[in-house]
Amino acid sequence: MTSQQSPSTDDERTSPLHDAHAAAGASFTDFAGWQMPVRYSSDLAEHHAVRTAAGLFDLSHMAEIVLIGPEAGQSLDYALAGKLSALNIDQAKYSLLLSRSGGIIDDLVVYRTGDDRYMIVANASNRDAVAQELRDRTSPFDVEVFDESDDIALIAVQGPAALSILLATPGLAADAGALDGEDFGERLSGLKYYWSLPAAFETHPVLIARTGYTGEDGFELYLAPDNARALWDALTEAGTEQGLVPAGLASRDTLRLEAGMPLYGHELGRDTLPAQAGLGRVVNLAKDTDFIGRAASEEGPHPDARVLVGLTGEGKRAARAGYPVFAKDVADGEDAEIGVVTSGALSPTLGVPIAMAYVAPQFARENTVLHVDVRGTRLPFTVTALPFYSRKKR
Repeated sequence: MTSQQSPSTDDERTSPLHDAHAAAGASFTDFAGWQMPVRYSSDLAEHHAVRTAAGLFDLSHMAEIVLIGPEAGQSLDYALAGKLSALNIDQAKYSLLLSRSGGIIDDLVVYRTGDDRYMIVANASNRDAVAQELRDRTSPFDVEVFDESDDIALIAVQGPAALSILLATPGLAADAGALDGEDFGERLSGLKYYWSLPAAFETHPVLIARTGYTGEDGFELYLAPDNARALWDALTEAGTEQGLVPAGLASRDTLRLEAGMPLYGHELGRDTLPAQAGLGRVVNLAKDTDFIGRAASEEGPHPDARVLVGLTGEGKRAARAGYPVFAKDVADGEDAEIGVVTSGALSPTLGVPIAMAYVAPQFARENTVLHVDVRGTRLPFTVTALPFYSRKKR
């Protein structure tokens, strides 16, 4: 992909789609040093559009780090918690970058894009840390690490209409020689979750992945920054009649919360082991190689370590990040602080307050009633299985 630096200053950076957002009336917020759209019209309208039709997201602030070399897969098996060498070409996998003490440095999506080529997508706030860790951890292997974040823009189309919108987008086609007898529509329609498809937009390379962070069907499209505006406009034109709207970070947050998806800096961090966050399955202890964080993962968290749960309330008052969680102490009957909310909102889809919180393990059983201090008032919340919302139930 061609190289282009996003316009930036020492203090802030802007997406290659910044002018499109401004023209659409977006409000902006600082996110990991980037000025990104937080909303265009209203949080609720954008949220409901993704659940019922589709939303168009700019995710160009995300970090993309590429590994190339004959031992790329082997090096990632050592660097990350999963077995990435087992991926097929065009397949993707959610994984974790762990510290030696087992804490989560970042959660990642890894794409195998060739025999000896992988692309790791990291959170914007962790770009430098992830790139450096990967360089350090893979140094004994025959592999090179490239931070290509400035050379890649990322656009996401999420929602029930996402597939039909992509199929209607002019200029979007398969990469030459990638079809094996199928046409582009058949190949895209048959693309499985966490798989990708090399494609082209107006002859320029695009990687289309069937992934997302909203709980809906959807696609993420990686391409050169120079071509991002043209693709954004083409998707907008193709999707307008199907209900597509541009969507900002505020709706993305409530969508992922309903889907029970953790957010780095809220549910995930260096002091959290994957098992505490319900991500123990992401750590592949069955692989026959060592990896950084393995010993700590085998030992697991302390038996009293807090664990992540979902909470559902009543009424309209939401529990927000940082609010303390209380339960009756069995010994003396007094209220004891047993946890803290990490994310919370009034669910636009369900119409009730929902939250994720870390609580003492003895209070983590489903249907346990706890209380959250919401600005001085302790309100009842019930421990609820995650996710709160799944499109399979529709």
